[in-house]
Amino acid sequence: EYFSLSECDVIGFDLDHTLCRYHLKETSRLIYESFARYLVEHKGYDKDLLHLTPATWDFWATHGTKDLKTEDIIKHYGPKREWKHFESLNSSYTRSAKYYFYDNYFDLPGALLCARVVDMMNKQGTEITSDFWKDIIAAIDHNYNTSAF
Repeated sequence: EYFSLSECDVIGFDLDHTLCRYHLKETSRLIYESFARYLVEHKGYDKDLLHLTPATWDFWATHGTKDLKTEDIIKHYGPKREWKHFESLNSSYTRSAKYYFYDNYFDLPGALLCARVVDMMNKQGTEITSDFWKDIIAAIDHNYNTSAF
């Protein structure tokens, strides 16, 4: 199709200062693969993290990628299904050592990676702690370091 900047009222630039339309399905897959490859090659994580199926992307209200039953959700979050830290974080939206907001298309594949790492730890019988978090952040940082481009 024909496109002319002179016909635009507003021009917006993306995080990387480009004006383009992303193919989110393919972009997300590539970002996930880059994150996972970093964990496998640099941090010694299981190679299963590299294998995705289309169904893998479909998860919500989960522990890892495994659906939580209603009673499990209520057990962990109460009858109102509210996370106790939401209000304090909802007002700040800052990243910290303890919490990370997946707030754009480039970060979202990291949420899937976290869920898959939890699955991997469950499969291995490893206690789920936040220790793996530093590796996730290292993968994200590595991916968006200019040398990675």
